[in-house]
Amino acid sequence: MIFPCILSGGIGSRLWPLSRKDRPKQFLPLFDGESLFQKTARRVNHPGFSAPIVIGSNDHRFLIGEQLSELGIEANSILLEPTGRNTAPPALMAALIAAEADAEAQVLLLPSDHLIRKETVFLDTVRNAETAASDGAIVTFGIKPTDPNTGYGYIKVAKGSEPVRGVEAFVEKPDLARAESFLKDGSYFWNAGIFLYSAQTMIEVFKLHQPELYKNILAVMKTRHSDLDFTRLDPQGFGKLANISIDYAIMEKAENVACAPVAPEWDDLGSWSAIWTVLDKDENGNSGLGDSRFLDSKDCLAYADQGLVSVIGLEDVMVIATSDSVLVAHKDKAQDVKHVVEQLKSEGRDEVVRHPRAYKPWGYTERINAGDRFAVQSMKIKPGKQLSVQSHLHRAEHWVVVSGTVEITINGETRLLTENQSAYVPLGAQHTLRNPGKISVRMIEVQSGTYLQEDDILRHSETSQNS
Repeated sequence: MIFPCILSGGIGSRLWPLSRKDRPKQFLPLFDGESLFQKTARRVNHPGFSAPIVIGSNDHRFLIGEQLSELGIEANSILLEPTGRNTAPPALMAALIAAEADAEAQVLLLPSDHLIRKETVFLDTVRNAETAASDGAIVTFGIKPTDPNTGYGYIKVAKGSEPVRGVEAFVEKPDLARAESFLKDGSYFWNAGIFLYSAQTMIEVFKLHQPELYKNILAVMKTRHSDLDFTRLDPQGFGKLANISIDYAIMEKAENVACAPVAPEWDDLGSWSAIWTVLDKDENGNSGLGDSRFLDSKDCLAYADQGLVSVIGLEDVMVIATSDSVLVAHKDKAQDVKHVVEQLKSEGRDEVVRHPRAYKPWGYTERINAGDRFAVQSMKIKPGKQLSVQSHLHRAEHWVVVSGTVEITINGETRLLTENQSAYVPLGAQHTLRNPGKISVRMIEVQSGTYLQEDDILRHSETSQNS
């Protein structure tokens, strides 16, 4: 049995303003209504693969759960990292989890933010690598390069035609001249960060090459405890783990390393210009997502989160519009978006952290408008879900039900509200909301007061699912 392990960390700052800290690129539904995370989970939802092990950030736990639920996929486990620690610790943690279930288990370690268009080609290559992994090899998947890309690391593979070959060297991101020579050589492949290995093999190589890290991870894994659908780890112990990639920790040291070359039309989609290359285009090379229009324009990208975006008389330009931010840039400057993000971070701007839509265990909220002493947001409460009992020190709230039936409790008094009915929550009042029905509740919430930030919440009773 192959245990797929999906790594769902990372932010993808070059896809700002859509990708942000609380909803990074792997969770953006840009591809036929699905996200890269969902496409990764669906890719391994086949016979011969176990339910996926997902390792991700605590901040994204509700996104992970929601997006798996949309696919009808139940995870083997959703392991929450208190802080990011690169790819080496997850590689071993996945091996330990898999080995508990099956002594001969193999682990397929997968980043969640890559696009693979020829999935059958990729899965066939995985199957062809199973024997090598069973024999003790750590198999990395080398992507056949299509251009002299300087943004990827490379793997030099032994000459031959076998489906799995020896690795002669790992090469850091090259300059253009070296990348061009790699392309001509034919034995260099892009390092996609995808690995197949037996759980026991990974455990043994960690003992050999990273004994201290192995000991610390083992100790942290003993602190595992369930929290509803999630598995949590001791934050203090996890924070002491080395922040190191599997490439540096293991792959460059181990002798039992092999590579399976593959050409599955792969892309890590690290910029808006890369997104443009994989989208459908009109006769003038323009790609539009959302409500967008083009006139006398060529090779442009337009994204409209809300409202309409029109592009007139432009060439090679990207226009990305969300409800609170707009990015306009030449495609040649796509990599420089990260510098804008860094500048906004230094200014303490909220637009790099919070997305207007915030997912909760009970549904989501979405910011509509805000100003001096007021904020307006929409809310979706899923069937059977309830918010915590809470109060606010600095704001009052007005609720208006748009659809569905919601049970409200304010200062101990409970009643039902249906479509077009409303309620007022005075400042300081203890209150909660519950959806007792079979369909989602849609509401509008108007907040008014002197301080309207999320941390103005006093929770009086709360289970782990509430927020």
